Amino acid sequence: MIHSAFVNPFDTKVYHFINGFAGKSHLLDSIMVFFAKDALELYAVLFVIAWFALPKKDMQNRHALVMAGLSGVLALIINVVISHVWFRPRPFTVFQKGTFTQLVPHSADASFPSDHASGSFGFAAGSWGRQRKWISRLFTVIAVIVMIARVFVGVHYPTDVIGGMIVGIIASQIMWRFSRFILPISTYVAKLFRFGPAAKGAKHSRSSSRSM
Repeated sequence: MIHSAFVNPFDTKVYHFINGFAGKSHLLDSIMVFFAKDALELYAVLFVIAWFALPKKDMQNRHALVMAGLSGVLALIINVVISHVWFRPRPFTVFQKGTFTQLVPHSADASFPSDHASGSFGFAAGSWGRQRKWISRLFTVIAVIVMIARVFVGVHYPTDVIGGMIVGIIASQIMWRFSRFILPISTYVAKLFRFGPAAKGAKHSRSSSRSM
């Protein structure tokens, strides 16, 4: 494993600029802490809402939701591999105490790339051009906020979250190459909730049979 504690000027300046706003507004701190800690749970809730909010026949966008979710999972798996090859210490273990504000407790594990940024952009990029605009735009806005929030609360360098964004985008591109293999799974899950044209047709057929 490669260990590197080198901090480049870009990370130093941007980290301290963004983190410099921490601890000055209770409301802003609370918002950023929420997105920094609970973004993945927020995505889970939004996935469920979107799944049931889509029209019953809309199998295409439900499949896109599944692909976006799997893209986020793949991004996190890629992160595990990267962190076992290259270990970058967290900024709160490198910068001198008193020069930054850490709003959330965090273990001193690998800083690069950011899991939250990777997962968030896996979800977001997995929906780009394949999902309804209100869903893909919402996912993307949250992903950008998560990037900023992870630096704001003091647990990541800017390049950690930028790297996470890149990993998430790459993961989505990889995952969509296997779309045709995952479509049967998406279709099966949709049928369990009686979504999709086939499920509706099957329901209609059962009703017709009973009437006969």
